[in-house]
Amino acid sequence: MKYIVCEEPGAFQLKEKDVPKRKAGEALLKIKKVGICGTDLHAYGGNQPFFTYPRILGHELASEVLEIDENAEGIKIGDKVVVMPYLSCGTCIACKNGKTNCCTQIKVLGVHIDGGMQQQITVPTNVLLKANNLSDNEMAIVEPLAIGAHGIRRAQIKSGEIVAVVGCGPIGIGIMKLAQIAGAKVIAIDMNEQRLAYAKDKIGVDYVVKAGESAVEEISKITNGDLCTAVFDASGNKFALEACPSYMAHGGRFVLVGLSKGDLTYNHPAIHAKEITLMCSRNATTEDFEHVISVLNQFPTESFVTHQVDFTEMIANFDSWLKPETGVMKATVSFN
Repeated sequence: MKYIVCEEPGAFQLKEKDVPKRKAGEALLKIKKVGICGTDLHAYGGNQPFFTYPRILGHELASEVLEIDENAEGIKIGDKVVVMPYLSCGTCIACKNGKTNCCTQIKVLGVHIDGGMQQQITVPTNVLLKANNLSDNEMAIVEPLAIGAHGIRRAQIKSGEIVAVVGCGPIGIGIMKLAQIAGAKVIAIDMNEQRLAYAKDKIGVDYVVKAGESAVEEISKITNGDLCTAVFDASGNKFALEACPSYMAHGGRFVLVGLSKGDLTYNHPAIHAKEITLMCSRNATTEDFEHVISVLNQFPTESFVTHQVDFTEMIANFDSWLKPETGVMKATVSFN
C-alpha cells in the first residue's frame, strides 16, 4: 500500500509498504480522506514542538472499516467511521477523572505516532465513532470542530452571552459556529479581512472586529460597555493571547484553545480586578465528537473545505497551502 511520510522538515516522500496487521481490540481501516491542519503545516515547516521525524502525518480522518472484531459500539465491516486520534492510557489521574483529552501519556496520531496519511491503518476500536450519515468531507472535519466543541463545553457557554473568538482559522471558525448553536452572539476578531468576511458571510457571526488598537473600543460599543463574558483564543499568537483579557467582561472566562510556544505576560491587577477565570482547552473527548456529529448539518462544510487533492498530488500542492494568498481554509487529501 502507499503512504506519504514527512522525512524531515520540508521533505515529503510517497512510499510503499505492507498492509498493517491488526491486533485484538483493533480495527483495520481504509483511509478515504485526510484533513490538513495547523499541526501538519507546522510539522512540515519544522516548527512543531516535541516532534520527531520521520513521521506519517494526518489525524483528521474519514475512513471505512475493513476488519473489526465484535464490539460494544456495534461497528461493523463496511461502516464509515470517524477516528478520535488521541490514544490515552486509561489509568492515569486524568483518564480516571474522565479527562482522556489530557492523558499524561497521550499519543496523538500523526504527532507522537504515525497517522493517517496512508491507504490503510490500524487503530484501537474504542476510538471509532460510527458516521454512516456523513460525507467524506464531513467526517474529515469532525476532529477540528470537536476541539472547538471542547472549548465551548469547558466555558459552559449559555444562550444570550456575547462571546469573542480571536482567530478566524479552522479552529476559530468552528468555535464561532458551535457558540452560535449554543445560543451565544459572536464577535469574530482577526487581522485578515478575507477571513473576517468568511466568518460574517458563511458562518453568520453577529459582529466582526479587526484586531488592533481600536478593537477594545469597538467591542465596548457592541456590548454597551460590558465587554464579553467569554473570550476564546484560537490564534496561538502571543500578542493576541496577551490582548484577550482586555476584551473580557468582569467575571468573564478566558479560554486558551490556540497554543503558543513561549511565555505569556499579564498585568496581575488588571486580571485580578476582573476575577478572571483562565482555562486551557486541549484536544477533545468522545462527548465532544458525538456533539459535533449531531450538529454537523448546521455547519457550512462545502465552503469550509476550500482545497481538495488526490494523495498523488499532495506533495506538489502542500507548499502552496502555507501561503495566505492561496486562501486555504481547510485542505483535504483523498485516498479513494
